Amino acid sequence: MSDIILKGKVHKYGSNVNTDEIIPARYLNSSDAAVLAKYCMEDIDKNFVKNVKKGDVIVAENNFGCGSSREHAPIAIKAAGVSAVIANSFARIFFRNAINIGLPILESPEAVKAIKNGDAIEINLNKGIIKNITKKETYQAQPFPEFMQKIIKAGGLLGYIKK
Repeated sequence: MSDIILKGKVHKYGSNVNTDEIIPARYLNSSDAAVLAKYCMEDIDKNFVKNVKKGDVIVAENNFGCGSSREHAPIAIKAAGVSAVIANSFARIFFRNAINIGLPILESPEAVKAIKNGDAIEINLNKGIIKNITKKETYQAQPFPEFMQKIIKAGGLLGYIKK
């Protein structure tokens, strides 16, 4: 399988970013990914949607995606253009929902500690290598097992099953 390489600018947040902050409950009357994307991170970062570009990466500290188990949160992040999320740790249900919809998430405390908001980074998902282009540093995350790489490459679990 060829390496999956992601490149983007970092949007950095702290610990315990919950699903209500990722996509506020008042917008859950829609399951349309494009609609959800317009309100992504609104309650924690009013300018996120204006500043995020396709391929950008969210970096956060501990317990990212805690709170309710709604699948809308990773859908909103992915639809907003974010290519991956890097954190020290993820809420378990968010982790599973992210993989199911094909949003790569990586755990790397060394990357989280060193990466700053606005840094340009490159991620090799197959190898778990995170390069900070801005600082000329490299960090390691646990690479995804091959079957999870196939799910992500297929755009999520449904795409993988269809293949």
